Amino acid sequence: MDVRSPLGEFLQARRARLRPEDVGLPRYGDRRRVPGLRREELALLAGVSAGYYTRIEQGQSQGASPEVLDAIATAMRLTTPEREHLHDLSASAGHRSAPPAPPVEECDPDLRTLLTAMTDVPALVVGRRNDVLAWNRAGHALLAGHLDPASPDDPRTRPNMSRMVFLDAHTRALYRNWDSKARAVVGNLRIMTARHRGDAALAGLVGELAIESPDFATLWAGHIVQSCARDVFDLAHPLVGELTVTQQSLRVPGESGQVLVTMTAEPGTSSAEALTLLRTF
Repeated sequence: MDVRSPLGEFLQARRARLRPEDVGLPRYGDRRRVPGLRREELALLAGVSAGYYTRIEQGQSQGASPEVLDAIATAMRLTTPEREHLHDLSASAGHRSAPPAPPVEECDPDLRTLLTAMTDVPALVVGRRNDVLAWNRAGHALLAGHLDPASPDDPRTRPNMSRMVFLDAHTRALYRNWDSKARAVVGNLRIMTARHRGDAALAGLVGELAIESPDFATLWAGHIVQSCARDVFDLAHPLVGELTVTQQSLRVPGESGQVLVTMTAEPGTSSAEALTLLRTF
C-alpha cells in the first residue's frame, strides 16, 4: 500500500482542507508547498510523532489503535460519518488479501411483505451497492415510474439508485436540487466501499460512474463521506408536480448492507396530497 491507497487518499484530502489558523496553529509565511496542514502539524494536534503519522498515511503502519485513529479524527475535525469511515478504511488496510466475494443479495420475504403492507408510504429496500432489491407500489411510482415495476426481481435487471442519479435523465430531473442528492449518493458510496472492500461489483460500479459521469468523477475525487440516514429532498414529479419528502434510511437487521428507505411528507401539506394522488395512478 502507498499514498494512493483509499486510507492515504482520505487522510490527505482531509488534511488539505484545514488551514493552520483553523486549528489554532500559527502560520509562518504565506508560501506552503502543500495545501492545508503539513503532516507534522497534524501529528502535533493528534499527539503522535510526525514519523508515525506519516507511516499511517503512507500505509506503512498497519493496525493503528482506535485511540490513535480517534485522536487523528479529532485533530482533523471529522464528522461522525467521516470518523467511522476512517476506522473502516484502517480496518481494510490491515488485510493483505481480499475477503471472499459476497453472495448475491436477496430481499427477505418478510421484509417484502412489510413493503407491500406499507401502502401509504413510498418505500424500497436497497443493497450494499444501492441496487433496488424490492419496492412497493408507491415507492416505484414516486422514484421510477418509467421503469418496469418487476425489474428488482431479477438480479440482471435490478435498477441501481446511484447509477440512476448520475446516468438516468428521469431521475436527474426528479430532484430539484440534484447537486445535493448527488453529493449524498457519492458520500454513501464512499462508506460502502470501505465497509465492503471485497465487493468487485461495487468497485466496478464506482469505476463505471467515474468514466460515464464527469460530475461523479469530480465529486468522488473530493472524498465526500456522508451518511444517508435522513435527508429532505424537493422533487419535481412528472405526474403530481412539486413536493417535498423526508427520506429515512433504516439498516435491515441481519442483512449486511441492506437498507429500508422510506419517503414521507408532512401531514396536511400539498406534498402529502401529492403522495396521496400518486397512489391513484
